Amino acid sequence: MKAIGNIIWFVLAGFWLGIGFAFAGLLCFLTIIGIPFGIQAFKLAGFAFWPFGRTIVATDEGSGVLQTVFNVFWLVLVGWGLFASAMVSALLLCITIIGIPFAIQAVKIGVLALWPFGRTIAKLDRLSVGVPQS
Repeated sequence: MKAIGNIIWFVLAGFWLGIGFAFAGLLCFLTIIGIPFGIQAFKLAGFAFWPFGRTIVATDEGSGVLQTVFNVFWLVLVGWGLFASAMVSALLLCITIIGIPFAIQAVKIGVLALWPFGRTIAKLDRLSVGVPQS
């Protein structure tokens, strides 16, 4: 089912959102200082192309201060534009009832576009679910 969702997503909004993230990544790679931002943008592009079957998970890696500084720079440079494009996609996808699940994915991608550092993308089937032992 997630394959069908990803194909429909790719046709409706994923291609354009993914291209936007990839373009932002290429712009970030123009300077040495922007390389960490470019790497993050390409990770987000992959998620924007095929979001179903994956989720966003907070990580504990790195310094909280450094992540905040990187997130603020990201927000000012490219985050607001990527967020706006994801929200426009979400609004357009909400026109029909069938498009609502895709709009929810667009909102998730938009929120991730605002504050991406300190988060990673994980496959749903690889996440361990804590089941209480009896």
